[in-house]
Amino acid sequence: MAQRDSISMQMVREALLQSGLSSAEVVPMLTSAGVDPQQLQQIDARVSARAYARLWRLLARRLDDEFFAMDPRPLRSGSLAFICRGAIAQPTVAHGLESMLTFLSLMLDRFAARLTRHQGLVEIVIHDVAAPPVRAFACFTFWMIVHGVLCWLAGRRIPILTLDLRSAAPDDCGDYQVMFSEHLRFAQPRTRMMFADECLDLPIRRSEADLQRFLARAPGNILVKYRDPDSFAQRVKAQLRAQAPALWPETDTLAQQWCMSPATLRRRLADEEQTYQRLKDTVRKELAVAAMADARLSFADIAQTLGFADTSSFYKAFRKWSGANPGQYRQLILGANGQTAQAD
Repeated sequence: MAQRDSISMQMVREALLQSGLSSAEVVPMLTSAGVDPQQLQQIDARVSARAYARLWRLLARRLDDEFFAMDPRPLRSGSLAFICRGAIAQPTVAHGLESMLTFLSLMLDRFAARLTRHQGLVEIVIHDVAAPPVRAFACFTFWMIVHGVLCWLAGRRIPILTLDLRSAAPDDCGDYQVMFSEHLRFAQPRTRMMFADECLDLPIRRSEADLQRFLARAPGNILVKYRDPDSFAQRVKAQLRAQAPALWPETDTLAQQWCMSPATLRRRLADEEQTYQRLKDTVRKELAVAAMADARLSFADIAQTLGFADTSSFYKAFRKWSGANPGQYRQLILGANGQTAQAD
């Protein structure tokens, strides 16, 4: 079973697959990283995320490539540091993300990525039409870097709404679902990541000291979902995501659950420029967009799941969130895939 603090041995094998290293070179490297070489061929074996991060560092140093030799052009050692330093010099998260994607597109042959914003939704598409498609592990490693740095720039976990890959599904997707999202789709026309754009206009407030701390912990800190333990708003959102919308508490009940007064709860959220209603709207929007990726669900189904009285109420709320009606949104998500949505 996939766990947040461990990595499957399959990912270790994937990391070594294109390295070109001999067994005589691999065994001491695994041992130094804290990975038992005897378990390398065990299907269900797992290693700690910390050990996998050490292996990442050792392999990158040995190959002088932070991308495990998975692209015709190497991503030289120091690239992650360069990406982060360039990004924090930008005024907003959007500019920092553009800076990162531009650098990666210049350095790598098969990972030219472009960002577009569509009415509250961000889409990052990798423009690779070569055959065969880039293998899944290489795509996930690219997204791991992009999403990990993006979350750090924003200072919060950014939920991925949909992650599509041109490649076929690997034998085990458990680790990828933990790292990224349960909404993974394979054998799609395009490789892309989609998420809400609410974070993109935030100012970047990262110092050189922040950068040094981030790099000292990398890549371990981008192997697991970004957490901001000091963010009360993020903890409230996590509580909401764990419950069906129909069960979400009112403000007074939520305050009681957190052992504080309603006034204190509102103040704690206001200190982070949030309100309880805004958090509920954000989580509902995340759930709605994720549900729209399933063409079998009608808008009536989605409205009921999200706790709306009727489809009309859902339409009005969605237009308020995104400036677009649900049909436009679904067309954006499913249109390129040639799927037909369930009609209402």
